[in-house]
Amino acid sequence: MIEPRWIDPASSDWPVRLRHLEAPPQGFWQLGTIGAASPSVAIVGSRRATFAGVEIARSIAGELGSAGIQVVSGMALGIDAAAHAGALDAGGSTVAVLGCGIDICYPTRHAGLRVRILASGCVISEEPAGTPPFKYNFPKRNRIIAALAHAVVVVEATERSGALSTARWAADLGREVLAVPGSIRARQSSGTNLLIRDGVRPFIGIADLLEAVPELRSAVPESAFDALPAGPRGGVERFSPPLREILARMGTQPIHPDQVGVALGLSPALVASRLGALELAGAVMSLPGGLVARTV
Repeated sequence: MIEPRWIDPASSDWPVRLRHLEAPPQGFWQLGTIGAASPSVAIVGSRRATFAGVEIARSIAGELGSAGIQVVSGMALGIDAAAHAGALDAGGSTVAVLGCGIDICYPTRHAGLRVRILASGCVISEEPAGTPPFKYNFPKRNRIIAALAHAVVVVEATERSGALSTARWAADLGREVLAVPGSIRARQSSGTNLLIRDGVRPFIGIADLLEAVPELRSAVPESAFDALPAGPRGGVERFSPPLREILARMGTQPIHPDQVGVALGLSPALVASRLGALELAGAVMSLPGGLVARTV
């Protein structure tokens, strides 16, 4: 059984990037290993994420993990969990920052995810052992998520989402913040769309992140990016067969996602997930009336 270690600013394992905080933690409990100083990106968002949002978070984290970029998040439901899982599925490393004691698994349904995180990354908390997941602990822990990362990507967030506090911390620390745009009719994207309106760079593809934060590209061997998808202007060949199947069925005219699902024998949830990935890549756009259309 792994025993938690207390890491303080005098320790050789203290993350240098936490020194950027005006009020850094006095120390934190750590299970697992953060690893050598490496480029890292925080992926955060709504606990009540859409299927498309979960797929997008998992996809972004997978691309980062496969390139050797560590993913930081908060192990919450929705976007956070998808980010951790995406990084792990790609063989990458991930760090979970908790808003409760290091000995408490919250939410309890993430016990299996926690075990996976500890196998190739770590879980940390500044709260004393036994501390319940009090609501006021989470805005505080968000400053650590922001400080540990070179950049923060907000995938889905309402106007009152805690993910926006992570974005504010990141901006105050001089970290780059990017937001995944969404439909103006989707409540889960209201916060991210406001971030973009207020000047945050939109995240359309991994190239946006690499362009915004040169440290990420310079810290990773060029060969690590060979497998990353092309930009949104590339051809449909860059997509996996299931995504190309969706595009082929959509044709050249706007169509309702339900029609796509019926034609291909796919569930609404699966269609929404694949359309979300295609919209992130710039291959599909949402239209009034719930319709979608190809852009490639």
